[in-house]
Amino acid sequence: MTSKERVRAAIEHRQPDCLPIDFGASFITGIHCSVVENLRRHYGLAPHPVKVCEPYQMLGLVEDDLKDAMGIDTTPVFPNRTIFGFVNENWKPWRTPWGQDVLVSEHFQIDEKPDGTYIYPQGDRSAPPSGHLPKTGYFFDSIVRQEEIDEDNLRVEDNLEEFGMMKPAEEAYWREQAELFRGSDRAVVTHLNGTALGDIALVPAPFLTAPKGVRDIAQWYMTVATDPDFVMELFDRQVEIALGNLAKLHEIAGDVIDVVVVCGTDFGTQESTFCSRPTYDEIWLPRYRRINDWIHKNTSWKTFKHSCGAIESFLPSIIDSGFDIINPVQCSAKGMESKTLKERHGDRITFWGGGVNTQKTLPFGTPEEVRAEVLERCKTFAPGGGFVFNAIHNVQALTPTQNVVAMIEAVHSFNGSAA
Repeated sequence: MTSKERVRAAIEHRQPDCLPIDFGASFITGIHCSVVENLRRHYGLAPHPVKVCEPYQMLGLVEDDLKDAMGIDTTPVFPNRTIFGFVNENWKPWRTPWGQDVLVSEHFQIDEKPDGTYIYPQGDRSAPPSGHLPKTGYFFDSIVRQEEIDEDNLRVEDNLEEFGMMKPAEEAYWREQAELFRGSDRAVVTHLNGTALGDIALVPAPFLTAPKGVRDIAQWYMTVATDPDFVMELFDRQVEIALGNLAKLHEIAGDVIDVVVVCGTDFGTQESTFCSRPTYDEIWLPRYRRINDWIHKNTSWKTFKHSCGAIESFLPSIIDSGFDIINPVQCSAKGMESKTLKERHGDRITFWGGGVNTQKTLPFGTPEEVRAEVLERCKTFAPGGGFVFNAIHNVQALTPTQNVVAMIEAVHSFNGSAA
């Protein structure tokens, strides 16, 4: 099989020729730029500064030569703007606080201060900064810039300002990307714009220069609990815009795309969930269903839902929402044991992730411990398809190179033994 065929087979619950692997195809299955540099060095690839494709989490671009070395079956088409609202273009050098020389967009505008690095939305220095990278940190945190609000008179329009129909520049970007990736042997993955219903990383709107509405994270969760009608109206309006954009995207690049990341809204903590399942079923399920139904009716795309945490009890509703894929499959959370997930839900949804614990085993274990955990997860999740190997969320900074290599070699060993 080609990589594209392999990924497609897995999602369709057919046994592929070998277990497909993804790293770097999305902003939730990526690798920190420092680890990308170390991997390039390990595999003896041409030395050059890593491009920071997603500055919020400081993810590094996994280029084709590194994909080849690692045996990766996916390739990304990233949105034409970063989470800080600027285009990645005309790359320039920057030395990170941890001393790595990387490449960033010319619109990556920052100030270095004693407590860390501050970044400006849309590269606009006349606006307040929207992100902060602590001096000893490895990724940015959003800066909440919520103006005073009247909780009794919230305006949907204020939280809707970032959503709109695709602009000519974005259409041109997609036409260019469609030509670039048409005929790719790898599965093409992209993030949809405007379908992330309440994704907490996006609520503070680090891409807007002066966001209005409910932008404080705690305030947003309170609003979901106390004013669900406001949230549902906002999501309904958002979905209407999104469906128009989906039609335009399909017109431009429908035959190129394989997988679309619909939403990254988290519903789980380590021990429980942020809301009840009836709340999910009332607020999110019917709106996710509209998006997924349109995609499945009009395209061949497979739909991808991200949610960290202890969400096993939500999986029937997530499946009923029409999602084909769940990520990151946080097996360390309560009730998320791999065997339980596979037995209860493995015939109806694809697990994209879950391959190794990125909170404990991958960064702090030995290569032997990494290998053992990876092989156990592969043996559990792979039979009958329905599994694309990835770690549990992004590979973080300071992860030992030998552990990442042990993870990849374990998957290839599993594939060899299953052949």
